Amino acid sequence: MALSADEASRFATLLEENRDELVASWTDRVAATLRGRLSHAELERQHGELGKGLHAALSGGGRLLTDEQSAELRAQLSELSSSRARQGFSATETAVSVFALKDAVFGILDRVGGDAILRDYVAFTSFVDDAALFTFDSYVRVRESLIADQAEQLLELSTPVVKLWEGVVAVPLVGTLDSARAQVVMERLLQTLVDTSSPYAIIDITGVPAVDTQVAQHILKTVVAARLMGADCIISGIRPQIAQTIVALGIEFGDIATKASLADALRYVLSKSNGR
Repeated sequence: MALSADEASRFATLLEENRDELVASWTDRVAATLRGRLSHAELERQHGELGKGLHAALSGGGRLLTDEQSAELRAQLSELSSSRARQGFSATETAVSVFALKDAVFGILDRVGGDAILRDYVAFTSFVDDAALFTFDSYVRVRESLIADQAEQLLELSTPVVKLWEGVVAVPLVGTLDSARAQVVMERLLQTLVDTSSPYAIIDITGVPAVDTQVAQHILKTVVAARLMGADCIISGIRPQIAQTIVALGIEFGDIATKASLADALRYVLSKSNGR
């Protein structure tokens, strides 16, 4: 339910005349839900800014949060959501920071009195609900973006390419190798081969718990890509259980050299390089 022009004007006046009391009450209510995770001074500053944005929207004739007059308020709510998401607050804690405004305003109305203003309050609470939902949606978008960035960083950290020897690089794989991770492995290995001009690459699967057809295909594609770059690949970490699984699945590594351990693979590469 949208505020009427008169209702918006009356609430703008009410908020302006009782600004300090409103901000103090609003801050106290939110501080109780956050249990000291933000300082009282910081909360008071945030609510003071939001109060100004709310007053500007209502006094400018804004009747809905989507109105042009509410643009500044939307920007402030987005900033609040972003900061809370990055600080580790939950979506509920963030939305409550806006919902608490209704209780703070009701406390002022209860003191001021008047049937007309109490009827206006019903329309005002709808405006606040829209603001809280906007805050919640903004929080979710920021949080999803943060999670995606963190997942990408973890993916990069879980696929290191290390230089073992002059002309020899290795990719120690740990955990499950899915399509996304296999693509990162391939890109980082190929880039390292270019940067170091290494003729040999060791793909160590000691930390891979199981090898199925999909994992084998990912490894083979990486080997083929490396060969196109002029590097020979050796697969190490072939434990007895994995060897049995590979045989049972009928997976063929062709002429790709395989070794039981990373040390064996390095010795093999050094013997080949010394023989050149």
